This record gives sequence, structure tokens and C-alpha cells, in this order.
Amino acid sequence: MSGYTVQFPGLGWSFHIDPTVFSIGSFEVKWYGVLIGLGFLLAFVYGLWMSKRMGIDRSKLIDTAIFGLIGGIVGARLYYVLFYPGDFYWKHPLEIFKIHSGGLGIYGGIIGGLLVGMLLCKIKKINPLAGLDLASMGFLIGQCIGRWGNFVNQEAFGSKTNLPWGMQSVNTGNVPVHPCFFYESLWCAIGFVLLHLFTTKLRRYDGQTFLLYVIWYGTGRFFIEALRTDSLYVPGLPIKVSQLVALVSVAAAVVLLLVFRKRKKLSGVGSKAVMAENGLTLEALLATPDSSDEKEKKKQGRPAQAKEAAAQPKNDTEETIGGTKNGHSD
Repeated sequence: MSGYTVQFPGLGWSFHIDPTVFSIGSFEVKWYGVLIGLGFLLAFVYGLWMSKRMGIDRSKLIDTAIFGLIGGIVGARLYYVLFYPGDFYWKHPLEIFKIHSGGLGIYGGIIGGLLVGMLLCKIKKINPLAGLDLASMGFLIGQCIGRWGNFVNQEAFGSKTNLPWGMQSVNTGNVPVHPCFFYESLWCAIGFVLLHLFTTKLRRYDGQTFLLYVIWYGTGRFFIEALRTDSLYVPGLPIKVSQLVALVSVAAAVVLLLVFRKRKKLSGVGSKAVMAENGLTLEALLATPDSSDEKEKKKQGRPAQAKEAAAQPKNDTEETIGGTKNGHSD
């Protein structure tokens, strides 16, 4: 039997894990990739459900999300490769494309996804700040689900621990370690619930949810990263890349929250008082037609217009012979 056994001795749990879902010849589908795909799918479904509430055209969001996913995957892989110690990827460049076996940097994914997403927002004329708010909650869903891919691969774990939920396998040296994948998954799940409630009930301006996301995720990642033993380090410095990025990101987000503390500009749901100031209601947002709906109405209206146009000359001829329908002139 392929795979390995993962145990939680303090809880009396034991699981047999096979990283491969199925294989066709030499081609293998890994749980790591499936879980990342599932995370994106759930985030995408949530985004579609929330889009009108955020004042975002649903049909435009679809294109933005698809290209944002591609940018996120590319960014995550490049981030991992650039900070990977040694010259392995320089000597084996084709290995860069084998992302199904692991090796993605979440901050690279966020940066890549945001860059491409913001470009698409500009092209599609989507409010970029509202897009950031919606994307941040989608990130939390994807991160919550995707981290379980680390569990299947038995990677991204922490140092030794005597806590009851310590996890051990052949990859951990058969000693209990911190299940960091679970810490981050749980942190993201809690963050999603809190930010969803904040966005729909308390948000005061577009972009505020994104800043809170940066603070929430960055704070959790900073402390969780301290426990990990497989982290990427800044070349030439005794500091972990993710901790440095988290620290800088959190500091920047806190400053921006202070700068915009009096801002009250919404294009979607949030504080009822601020929505009223901006002339918004939930009912009106949900009733707003998508661009695809308007295009469909135009298409359906064209046949009727064509029939009317075809019939119009005949009626005009009858009515204008000699000045009237009966041929009499005034």
C-alpha cells in the first residue's frame, strides 16, 4: 500500500494517507492539487453570491477570478522558487512546472492574484477597492481549504511538541510536531467568519475589509511561521521571508486604517448608516442587473424590433397615397 501513516498519539488517532488520488500511467492526480482547486471553487461560489451585495457585476467578476487564479498560481510558484535555498531550480528548471507535488508560497499567490486581478478590474471597469474586499474573503476560504494539502503531503509542519494534538509521521521523524497546517486553516476559517460579518454589517468604506484581512492573516502567519521548521529565509539574513512580509504588511495596513479612519464611501453592503449616506440599500443592490442580463435583453428585443421595422413601410404606404389612406387630399 502506497502512502504513509499519520498519527496523533495524544488523541489516539491514526490515518493512512495516500497523496495520490488516482493515476493513469505515469500521470498522477494529487490531493494537494485537488484541495487547492476545491478551495478556489468554494471561494468562487462565495464570490458570485456576494458580488451584487458588493456592487460588482457578476459576469465581469467571472473573468477577473479566472485570470486572477492563473496569476495567483504563477505568483505562488515563483515566490517559492525564488526563495528556495540552493541552486536546485537553476540546475533543474523543468522542476519549476511540477506544482502538483507541492512548493507554493502563499504570499506569492496573493501578490500574483492581486496584480492580475487589479489589472482585470481596470479593464472590466470594476471598483478595485470593492474587488479587494471580496477577494480577501475568497483568499481566506482558499487558504483554509488549501492548507489541508500540506497535511496530505506531510509538509509545512512545526517543531516538536508535547501538546495532545501533536502530529507524527515518517516525514516528521516519527516524533510529535505542531500541525501548523491546521493552525493556519483554523485561523483562516475564523477570519472568514469575522470578516464576512464585518463586511455585511460594519464596513464603512471600500477597501476596509482588505486592510483588516492583511492584519488578521499577517498576524496569524507571523506567529505560526515561528513554529515551522521548513520556512524559506531571506537570502543572507537570519529572518524568515513570510515573517518579514507579514510584519511589513500588518504595519502598512494599520497605518492605512488610521489614515482612512474617517472615510465613508461604499459601493456595496456595510454599515446601514453609511449605506444610507451613499444612497444604497440591499434591495437595490440585489436588483441591479448584470451586464450579461442587459445584453440578453437587447438580443431578445432585436427580433421584435426587426418585425416592427418590416411592418412599418407597408402601413406608411397605405396612409400616404394621395395624402390619406383613401386617396383623398386636403
